[in-house]
Amino acid sequence: MTATAVAEQAEQTVTAPRVSVARGYRFELVKLVSQWRIRLLVLACWVAPALFVAGVSQQDTLPSDTLFGRWMHATGWAGPLVMLGFAGTWALPLLTSLVAGDVFAAEDRLGTWRHLLVAVRSPARIFAAKALASVTVILALVAGLAASSTVGGLLAVGNQPLVGLDGHLLTPGDAAGAVLLSWTAALAPTLALAAIGLLGSVALGRSSMGLLLPVLVALAMQVAQMLPLPVAVRLALPGYAFISWNGLFTSPAQLTPLLIAVAVSLAWAVLATALAHLLFVRRDFTNPAYDGSGRRAFTFGVLPLAALTAVTVGVVAVATPSTGSGIEQAKVQKSLATVFAHLYRLQTEQLHRPAVTEAQLRTSAACTKSDGQAAQEGAGNDWRCVVSWRLPGVAVTGSAIYQLDITSDGRFVADGDGPKEVNGYFLVRTSTGDAPNPLWQFDGNVELLETQ
Repeated sequence: MTATAVAEQAEQTVTAPRVSVARGYRFELVKLVSQWRIRLLVLACWVAPALFVAGVSQQDTLPSDTLFGRWMHATGWAGPLVMLGFAGTWALPLLTSLVAGDVFAAEDRLGTWRHLLVAVRSPARIFAAKALASVTVILALVAGLAASSTVGGLLAVGNQPLVGLDGHLLTPGDAAGAVLLSWTAALAPTLALAAIGLLGSVALGRSSMGLLLPVLVALAMQVAQMLPLPVAVRLALPGYAFISWNGLFTSPAQLTPLLIAVAVSLAWAVLATALAHLLFVRRDFTNPAYDGSGRRAFTFGVLPLAALTAVTVGVVAVATPSTGSGIEQAKVQKSLATVFAHLYRLQTEQLHRPAVTEAQLRTSAACTKSDGQAAQEGAGNDWRCVVSWRLPGVAVTGSAIYQLDITSDGRFVADGDGPKEVNGYFLVRTSTGDAPNPLWQFDGNVELLETQ
């Protein structure tokens, strides 16, 4: 080849247009999907939930300690909600770690940054392509979890009404909409964990801590939600969006905590992504032995996110009137009375008794914590309540006893303690045979924020 030809080829190479983000995105997406690990994750997310939900729905023993688990025999819409609870705790943090937490670190391990930079010639476009490809794969995995568990539940049990957290019945159409919104809301904290994974992958290089960062952050937020934190602190953590979808299954829906949690999660996602981008475009790619920087990770990762949390806590504290744990005696009594009234009507239909409305029942509850020896607020399994109601034309006031176990996030399990014909036994005798007693044991939700 002549010198002139070499010069012309070099000039063409130098003046060649940069690879667009769209082309880079397609390239990175193909790289991700070609990995056997990602293919197995996609297959598992689109198949395993359906098998799990269908299998559990046919068992005699249900996961009653899981939210909506006790209704898996009654409706197919309980299955995707049980799966959502599991996914928010374990599956989604792990998926974000395996995808976003490794997308940059893989190039460090393989030593392919120079080839990629020569081809694309723009660190910013490389970052955008890798981030978009990671988010696309994560969204496909989440969609698989939601769709598969829904199909499994509907095929195994059927399209039946769902009992909400306040005891009211959701029609199949309403249940479908609430389930879809719940999974959609869970995307916000998932994106926050994905952004943290990107940040860890950029900042820590080949270190395994970058891969584990989303899981560790998710675990820390789960532990924090178990602690008796003030309401403002609880809502200021992005992990609360994995819990606050519960409010979609009450009437009226408890939307304020959910919207706050989603906004906080998106703020985390934006900040963590921006920090990861800043670190990546400022990185020195001439050092092939680069293995991350702990100090830079602390300066550009931990401190900004901690500052965001502090600001969010202050904003939520000012914007919401609730203080303390948010679990107060009056709220507990109101929530328990509402759930009982709805479920009493359901039991009335089972036993073919004369129909009655909640207004006619005039249900009330009197609850005490620790036999009145401690402050009458906060989580614990030492709440004891007496529910009272009146039936039309009956002079005697009915009463039933419940033991409540309330968690820090406001969810409670009410365990009936008599009388036997109301809530003292797990079955009721109907004209078609024995059926589960809706008043024996049920879930409820205390709204942590003050209602206006």
